[in-house]
Amino acid sequence: MKSLPSSLLFQPYQLKNLNLKNRIVMAPMTRNFAIQGVVTDDISQYYRRRAENDVGLILSEATIVDRPAAHNDPRVPQFYGQQALAGWKHVIDSVHAVGGRMGPQLWHVGAVSGAAPGTAPPHDVESPSGLSAIESRHTPAGRAMSDEDIADTISAFAKAAASAKELGFDVVEVHGAHGYLLDQFFWSETNKRTDRYGGLSLRDRTTFAVELTKAMRESVGMDFPLIFRISQFKTFHYTTKLAHTPDELASWLQPLADAGVDVFDCSMRRFWEPEFPEIDGAKGLNLAGWAKEITGKTTIAVGSVGLSGDVIGALFDGEASQTESLDELIRRMENKEFDLIAIGRALLNDPYWAKKVKEGDYKSLRDFDPISMAKLI
Repeated sequence: MKSLPSSLLFQPYQLKNLNLKNRIVMAPMTRNFAIQGVVTDDISQYYRRRAENDVGLILSEATIVDRPAAHNDPRVPQFYGQQALAGWKHVIDSVHAVGGRMGPQLWHVGAVSGAAPGTAPPHDVESPSGLSAIESRHTPAGRAMSDEDIADTISAFAKAAASAKELGFDVVEVHGAHGYLLDQFFWSETNKRTDRYGGLSLRDRTTFAVELTKAMRESVGMDFPLIFRISQFKTFHYTTKLAHTPDELASWLQPLADAGVDVFDCSMRRFWEPEFPEIDGAKGLNLAGWAKEITGKTTIAVGSVGLSGDVIGALFDGEASQTESLDELIRRMENKEFDLIAIGRALLNDPYWAKKVKEGDYKSLRDFDPISMAKLI
């Protein structure tokens, strides 16, 4: 194994007015601990612990914008309203107090069920064409959004982005992946519209996201970094691909880059797998690598990164037995395939993960334990 403390993983990175002390990003992970949409002090301390232990950039759990149908669970935090924003102000002040950097992830679930047991999802479920993104893709779910609904949703995202900057956050991220609202517009299975927000091509179906990105960029100005999370796969539809070729990927991502996206946060199930293996083989570029190649923008790679105490320096996929060496992660970063790496389960399970890796303290790294999902460690 290469020396991780001296590797590119722990070198600084600068983007516009954002200065990161290293390349490690805490991936956004839904936690469902908010009280009526408001984050509490234990959530603030949860993020602070990661910031003070060498995580370069924290991306918050998904937070909902000011739209009645944006959420599917009352335990998801809001990013609007005086009380909710005051809670997030406490979070970012706590993170900044220990030298951390952070941004909220903004979210609208669209036609995705998932309300907490004993509660009902919002009555007014909305999506591109009123089709479920989780069950059979031809199952009705809610209603198709009108032009007014779309305009109001774009306004809600722009307002939330402006609030993030006003509160003192360092970046803002849009959740455009995993089958949620923006991704439902991208996906031909859930976008059957015949107006300008639909179309047969992936490029046609980016119109909503492009307009939303432009509105957010206008609301925060040119120097505030805007991150857009993408994925090919959808929740429970893991083999789905929006783009089957680099040209299709370019038709999807370049309009977003031109609209104002600074960073593509590329969610993959396994970061080491090539996106288009038929083109460049088993050691080819992953989704983040292709996004960087096509747009020239900063990219974040995320997908099954974590350290096991039993196999020190190994990367594992929680759903498969395949393991990959951390050397592969460092090799890809040093080859400039992507710029930043997001860590999910490993950081959720162990707030000291980045610090331990930086200090070479691999023996004390914790194995991932699913029980950590049920509490704020």
